[in-house]
Amino acid sequence: MANLNIRVDDAVKQQAEAVFAELGMSLSTATMVFLKQAIRCNGIPFDLRLDPFYSASNMAALRAAAKEADEGKLTVHELIED
Repeated sequence: MANLNIRVDDAVKQQAEAVFAELGMSLSTATMVFLKQAIRCNGIPFDLRLDPFYSASNMAALRAAAKEADEGKLTVHELIED
């Protein structure tokens, strides 16, 4: 059996261990599950994609809206339901 050593942020490790403990498995077992799924899928066993919420244009719009809010330039809109 081979050893696998990886470096991760302490907080990430603790959060992952808590999640996996709720699932009844150790970090080592979860890592083995990930690796076996990667082999079965012949790649990463989940989609990797960018969240459009964090696009440059959306972040600029959010910053502009936050600036307007800070300057007291908000407009109140009411939802009109049919």
